[in-house]
Amino acid sequence: MKPRTLIPTDVERILPEDRYILSTTDLSGRITSVNDLFIEFSGYSEAELLRAQHNIIRHPDMPRAAFAICWDAISAGEEFFGYIKNMSKDGGFYWVFAHILPERNRQGEVTGFRSVRRCPSRGAVAGVEPVYAAMLAAE
Repeated sequence: MKPRTLIPTDVERILPEDRYILSTTDLSGRITSVNDLFIEFSGYSEAELLRAQHNIIRHPDMPRAAFAICWDAISAGEEFFGYIKNMSKDGGFYWVFAHILPERNRQGEVTGFRSVRRCPSRGAVAGVEPVYAAMLAAE
């Protein structure tokens, strides 16, 4: 569970360009698997992450509408690509370029979601930050 008193800081961590944060969730967004880089960057232990809602790492700078767009896409069985600012357990943050896609069983039914996150370009982050700030202000 995300600490209720978690205060965002200005401490940024940059993902290595040659590694990926990986996780899977069930249909309701509860985490079912994580890799070591997710654990490292989130600051949570594997035990804290498993079965937690994926929004445990949601940064308050992220507009709800951005996640609504994401959920609309993946719930419809489509892939989603987007820039996301996440918050670590210590209040620090890290940007990712996320590719989220539905996982399907043999019958083609969506059973969960897989997220592959990589280091975003700094130019893309600089471009999306004012858009997210405007979206957040409108919310």
